[in-house]
Amino acid sequence: MGRILQVIAVLLVIGILAVIGYAYVGDMTPTKGEQRQNVTLPEAPSDN
Repeated sequence: MGRILQVIAVLLVIGILAVIGYAYVGDMTPTKGEQRQNVTLPEAPSDN
């Protein structure tokens, strides 16, 4: 049972290091550009 927990702990550490490495090395910058979308709002109900 101890061997399985040791393997899980090692895999967990490797996974965490992989995520941290990808965050620093991977190209995670968003593409910049203007985006426009027309929105039609419903008319407000009148209180008459």
